[in-house]
Amino acid sequence: MDASSPSSSNESPWLPFESRRRARDEKREAVLRTAVALFLEQGYHGATLNEVARRLNITKPALYNYFRGKDEILYECWSIGNELVDDCIAETSAGGGSGLDKLRKLIVQYAELMTADYGKSLVRFDIRDLSEDNRKIVQTAKRRIDRAFRDYIAAGVEDGSVKPCDPKLAAFAIAGSLNWIGHWFQPGGELSGRAVAEEFAIRLTEGIAKTTTQVTSTRKTTTHKAAVPAAEKADKPPRKGNASREDGSEHHTRTAAGAASQSKRARSRLR
Repeated sequence: MDASSPSSSNESPWLPFESRRRARDEKREAVLRTAVALFLEQGYHGATLNEVARRLNITKPALYNYFRGKDEILYECWSIGNELVDDCIAETSAGGGSGLDKLRKLIVQYAELMTADYGKSLVRFDIRDLSEDNRKIVQTAKRRIDRAFRDYIAAGVEDGSVKPCDPKLAAFAIAGSLNWIGHWFQPGGELSGRAVAEEFAIRLTEGIAKTTTQVTSTRKTTTHKAAVPAAEKADKPPRKGNASREDGSEHHTRTAAGAASQSKRARSRLR
């Protein structure tokens, strides 16, 4: 063989650029997954990078190829959780439905996120452990999440799906309850994260949600008032003094009779 001509089988020991970048991203994500799990398990101050490296079967110096320090890992864990919340808000805003519909949808998605590690990182760690610049980013993001809850509540009040209330206080109450899920939820329990999220969506809005009857009644009243001109109302003769009481008595009699009939049918089915 001619030694001056390289063999066609010789290949570079370095991977192509895209493959190297993908491999680096995968290793970086592995560090984050391992770190956030350890931080949640042992607490941020109790966990060490030595333990992170041990679980990944690498040396501690190897971690510094991906992160400058422990606080940067903490911020990146929070950042991933925050991006997931932003995605939830964007998806909810892009969808249709009333203010109450959107509020409940966001509650379900946010609550389910609180049962996962990156979601828990939004509420379990102290932002004072971050750099000043990163603390400002976190605080701004928290205000943006709060604003989303307030906006959906205010929209619900406006479209009639939510009872008149203070959107700020209602948002605080809802977000506070959801954030606490990140402290107590443990996987493998009786309820899945999704089941908990759907239950919270009902429980946290039943106090401010208008019932179907209330919404229908409001619409009927508004429609009736708009349909009957003032002049027509003035032409109608006034009711006799006892008419309303008689009508009310007759209504209660019919209601009681209907209830009794339903009760008899229910008892017969039970037998």
